[in-house]
Amino acid sequence: MLSMRDIKEQISSKKQMRKITKAMQMVSSAKLNRAQTDAQSYKAYADKLHEMVGSIASAQCNRGGKHPMLETRPVKKTAYLVVTAERGLAGAYNNNVLKYTQQLIEEKHQSKEEYTIIVTGKVGLQFFQKRNIPVIYSKIGLPDLLRFDDVIDVAKTAITLYSDKKIDELHLIYNHFVNAITQSLVDSKLLPLTDIDGEQSADKKVRYEYEPDEAEVLDRLLPLYAEGQIYGALLDAKAAEHAARASAMRNSSDNASKIIDDLTLSFNRARQASITQEITEIIGGAAALE
Repeated sequence: MLSMRDIKEQISSKKQMRKITKAMQMVSSAKLNRAQTDAQSYKAYADKLHEMVGSIASAQCNRGGKHPMLETRPVKKTAYLVVTAERGLAGAYNNNVLKYTQQLIEEKHQSKEEYTIIVTGKVGLQFFQKRNIPVIYSKIGLPDLLRFDDVIDVAKTAITLYSDKKIDELHLIYNHFVNAITQSLVDSKLLPLTDIDGEQSADKKVRYEYEPDEAEVLDRLLPLYAEGQIYGALLDAKAAEHAARASAMRNSSDNASKIIDDLTLSFNRARQASITQEITEIIGGAAALE
């Protein structure tokens, strides 16, 4: 049984831990507000770009052409762009993505020649390295508040691999920010760009004027669009990461408070038992003197 001194030391230790987790919760909450604003602002831009690219692709299809990034080809090798964090203390944020990716690889591929990994975040890189899963490109050290320049090398690498036919499909696997307490896992096929099929409903069709022609415009625009999709996914994942970490730290603080309450109750009981024992001894001593 713990002595009162041991219980007091544990209470002090848990209080210090609670201060740390509360501070980390406040920091993550502040970062979440900024990341959420950035992700929502970029989504509006991405939706408009998607509409414009779809319109130009539709015009090209009507003339009997189709850009290579829009064409589906036999899949010999698949790349997975997996988004993880630089550190833990974020609940199941990293584990959900990594376990899903590992399970997906085991189910869909028979050999390492059929797939490769592009990973962001130190947690993901270490996970794949320990399991000898092939990583063709990794990016660590991404800041908490992302800018396009921070991820342009990741995006360009992924798109170049596809353009050079070193891969035939590119999947994005990341956590999508739903709200401050919920994140959902996303597995989205980015390349080929099957979500731009060159078809638009009549009520949404917009005519654009451009020079020189659809093919040359798409040659420049589609890689930028794909890069933007990757950037948008990373912004979304960052918001989800901050939300997951804030939630995990809040739960840790609540658990620490519960432990402190239990330890305080144990301390009070031990102190009461000690006082009762002392009173009993005094009474016994007094009775012995009579």
